[in-house]
Amino acid sequence: MKRNRKSSLISGQMSSQRKNMTLLAVISLALGAAIVSQAGLLAEAVQRVFVEKAGLSSVSLLLGLLLAVMVVRTLLSYGNGKVGLRMAAAAKTNMRASVLKSLTRASIASTLRGQTGGKVSIALDAVDEADSYFSQYMPRMMEAALIPVLILVASFMLHANTGFIMLFTAPFIPLFMILVGLKTKNKSEEKYALMAEFSGTFLDSLQGLVTLKIFGRAHRQQQEIERSSLGFRDATMGILKIAFTNTFMLESIVMLSIGIVALELAIQLLVFKSMTFHTAFFVLLLVPEFYSLLKNTGTAFHNGRTSMGAVRKVEGILQETAEQGREADEEAGRADGIQLEVSQVFNPSMPPSIELDCLQFQYARDSFMVETGRISFGPGEHIAIVGKSGSGKTTLLHLIAGLLKPESGTVLVNGRPLSQYDENVWFKHISYITQHPYIFAGTLAENIGIGAGGSFTRAEIERAAEEAGLAALAAQLEHGLDTFVGEGGRGLSGGEKQRLALARAFLKRPLIILFDEPTVGLDLHTERVLQHSIAKLAQTATIITVAHRLYTIQKADKILFMDNGALADFGRHEELLERLPQYAEMVDVQRKGGLSS
Repeated sequence: MKRNRKSSLISGQMSSQRKNMTLLAVISLALGAAIVSQAGLLAEAVQRVFVEKAGLSSVSLLLGLLLAVMVVRTLLSYGNGKVGLRMAAAAKTNMRASVLKSLTRASIASTLRGQTGGKVSIALDAVDEADSYFSQYMPRMMEAALIPVLILVASFMLHANTGFIMLFTAPFIPLFMILVGLKTKNKSEEKYALMAEFSGTFLDSLQGLVTLKIFGRAHRQQQEIERSSLGFRDATMGILKIAFTNTFMLESIVMLSIGIVALELAIQLLVFKSMTFHTAFFVLLLVPEFYSLLKNTGTAFHNGRTSMGAVRKVEGILQETAEQGREADEEAGRADGIQLEVSQVFNPSMPPSIELDCLQFQYARDSFMVETGRISFGPGEHIAIVGKSGSGKTTLLHLIAGLLKPESGTVLVNGRPLSQYDENVWFKHISYITQHPYIFAGTLAENIGIGAGGSFTRAEIERAAEEAGLAALAAQLEHGLDTFVGEGGRGLSGGEKQRLALARAFLKRPLIILFDEPTVGLDLHTERVLQHSIAKLAQTATIITVAHRLYTIQKADKILFMDNGALADFGRHEELLERLPQYAEMVDVQRKGGLSS
């Protein structure tokens, strides 16, 4: 079963290329006929000129026909290559589209896993490396399946002994190909694993170059990149070593086989005088063609096995997404039709109720477990999650958002498990604003527009920018909201990035807004501007905030205090001050530090 799954990508691509495969078969048959015809015409020309001493004029027609056949053979070979390139282009387009489709359709949880560079490597490099399977391997294999058979039939008709020699020596070539191919496939998979690792390390280093320089780690990271690069180099050189060995062995087998045939023909022609020069020369012309095709097939087989390593990496992403899709379908099936009603569950004018039913989650066996007990949030409430650093606040927020799946327990939204909701429907109604929202390379208006699920007008973008406090910034810029910002928000301050993220939320108008300490590291003025904008959003949505500063949580409807992963207690500010010493201590520390309003 596993093997069938692994070949499904190639099988799917080949089934979509049936017309091209048929065209390859037709061209290969015609090419085989041209090869036999060329050998026959050349043998006839040599027989007349050198044996029968015929004049040049008497063989001019024969030479012209021979030239025409050679031209046709060249065109057919070119056509085979052209069809192979067309197959490769179509296959790469389909595979790359499938990879991008799987990445965009993947669940949020799977999107967060792995290195970005590794995924880029698969979508670009691995797909490109699959080229040789379709452009070289398939045309050569089609030729090897048809043309040697035609040559073998012609050889048996001309001289049976030669046919038997070719028949018995030919299997050594594919046998050797299989042995080398298996070794190549393993090395190739190792190569692409190392390439993905190198790409991920390199991209991570580029994205964090400033941080590395600040902490004096640039040189060490350079060494890590060098180590990863050398590993990729060694894997590549290992494949080349196998390729050179493969070529040497194939050449040795081919030369030995042709030598045996030539020796047998010489004995028959000179010693026993049992055959004519024309027949011997005709057969001797066909034999190198026969073994040359098998040799070229061996080289193509090596390239095809190398490409399979790349295809395996592509299949890995597609297989992972398919399994997640099946799990989602199974969960939907177990919901007994509830999934069909999901789009009607949310009232656009009423935030949903949320209940945490004894959630448990653990990243690893040696880490603490996040546990909540049972707690509910009413529609439109402002919820604050507080606690020491590393107490599980962000993890709990991820569980509520659906970014992480609890090991036990359930997140209920309007009384129904979150797992029953279609991911697209769920995220259509929520916004998640982190400490460092990602800003794409583009204009301010384009970045704000990402917040809208459907169509939106310019006026709506401008209104969202104004409500988020971006209007003053846009007024100072020459191109206003059409000002271009760099990748990652280069050119914007931390507060401006947060305002832009809030503008996305104002444009989207979600029913639930999740904040992960969005004002940490900002000056007091910028923080108050953001808090004013957040208060506007809170009028029509449930707000759940991982809080840091005291005055952001004092007016919350419920405050959840996390302690080493466990939900120690929850309630209003005054209630927790009275009954939870840890909370009172945290408040006292902030007041002494001058952080209260």
